[in-house]
Amino acid sequence: MIGFLQNLADALSLGSLYALAALGVGLLFGILRLVNFAHGDFISIGAYALIVPSFEVTAQLFIGTWNWSLMIPAVTLIVVIVALISDALVFRPLRRANAPTLMIASFAVSYVIQNGILMVYGARPKAANLWSGLDAPILLGDLRIPLLQVVTIGVTLALMALLTLFLKRTPYGVMMRAAAEDFRMAQYLGVRGNFVIGLAFAISGILATAVSLLYLSQTGTLGPTMGVPLALFAFVATVIGGMGSLLGAVVGGFLVGFIVIMLQAYLPEDLRVFRDAFAFTFVILILLFRPSGIVPTRAFIERV
Repeated sequence: MIGFLQNLADALSLGSLYALAALGVGLLFGILRLVNFAHGDFISIGAYALIVPSFEVTAQLFIGTWNWSLMIPAVTLIVVIVALISDALVFRPLRRANAPTLMIASFAVSYVIQNGILMVYGARPKAANLWSGLDAPILLGDLRIPLLQVVTIGVTLALMALLTLFLKRTPYGVMMRAAAEDFRMAQYLGVRGNFVIGLAFAISGILATAVSLLYLSQTGTLGPTMGVPLALFAFVATVIGGMGSLLGAVVGGFLVGFIVIMLQAYLPEDLRVFRDAFAFTFVILILLFRPSGIVPTRAFIERV
């Protein structure tokens, strides 16, 4: 029983990262119908914003001189600026393009960002000792839960609550929800389309920053493509949760995290190398029974 609870805590922690990443993907899809594969590179930028170019291991120096209350807003600002620039230079000229064109454009943005990181920082992975004090365990009887996992789950729940309040209780949130339901009609009613989409990119940048800092705290290393696997699983979570549904993205993120951790824990040792193949098999089975996702939106069903 203790082993299962330990695995459950690991699943909730990993699922939290996937849920935050899926929120960033699902938010843009809900409004712009954009499957933004560059979201993983926004996550990578959040990690690389912590280090100074031209040094092999400089994250310790940079982080050590910045209080977390200054570091987090600074990194967030960098990622948000990159997200807004990508919208202004690439996606805004393609507002009237179809979904496949937007998706290909996101691949192009991803490729440009990855190669930009390679040119500035090089291809070698770098180490970063970020918030090492969070490795301390919390003892609940025989159960040992790292403090970092508790913080990850707590940050995820807090950001989800704040995003929910923003969407439901603020004028800008109402505009975003209206645009997600029917973008053209929302424009006819006075919603400024470019502003709402830019706001969605900014929020996705904030979510990407949270994922990058939490993920870097867990791994301690960063590379030019570190955010790509997270974005891939976030996209899968968005699909099985329900395209365009933020609640579905969260549910899908936690479900994918649960499947991955449980397969890693209970598959025979010689089959663990095929963990991801088994995980995607579960995803296919879910979609066979729920093609529109676990929590589909009415707007998405009507479009289909």
